Amino acid sequence: MEQYDPRIDAYIGKAADFAQPILKHIREVVHGVSPLITENTKWSMPFFEYKGPICYMAAFKEHCGFGFWKQGRLDDPKKLITVGEESSAGSFGRIKSISDLPSEDDIRGFILQLMKLNESGVKEPVAKKAPTEKKELVTPVDFEDMLAQSPKAKEIFEKFSYSHKKEYLEWIIDAKTDGTRQKRMAQAIEMMEEGKSKNWKYK
Repeated sequence: MEQYDPRIDAYIGKAADFAQPILKHIREVVHGVSPLITENTKWSMPFFEYKGPICYMAAFKEHCGFGFWKQGRLDDPKKLITVGEESSAGSFGRIKSISDLPSEDDIRGFILQLMKLNESGVKEPVAKKAPTEKKELVTPVDFEDMLAQSPKAKEIFEKFSYSHKKEYLEWIIDAKTDGTRQKRMAQAIEMMEEGKSKNWKYK
């Protein structure tokens, strides 16, 4: 991959006016850490990589997101990384201006940690759970944002059983292309607004 990907330029150009300076700032800070960091896109979002994913950024209607891969392994003495519900928007919650981000030095420190982790080949451990224990479901950031735009669908989704949520999330995550993923997310919102589970036709 190239250090700068024209798809990222296009992504920033299509973002809302408030989001463009935030995305440009993040991009500049990330590349300022090392010329070895390259750009890519995954799940319709800009990703920054060095021997594996390092971080990503995204623009939504009213906020931006910026998150680190393997953030659970980061040393964070200042407690800058967001946890809990707000973490669905990224490592620093919903970003509406550059001032919502940590300092450039703090971001640089996190990125350097992740570069070393990727160099060492460290991978996220696979948690071993009892057979009867359900695996925690993680809602992707982009789908979480779409749900937030449809209170009815969000309410239905939250009331769904574990298995019904899993059916929708796996269907979305398993999409082979960004276009298919976007189409599936839109279809999921429509069906949930009607109170339908993913496989309602077969029940």
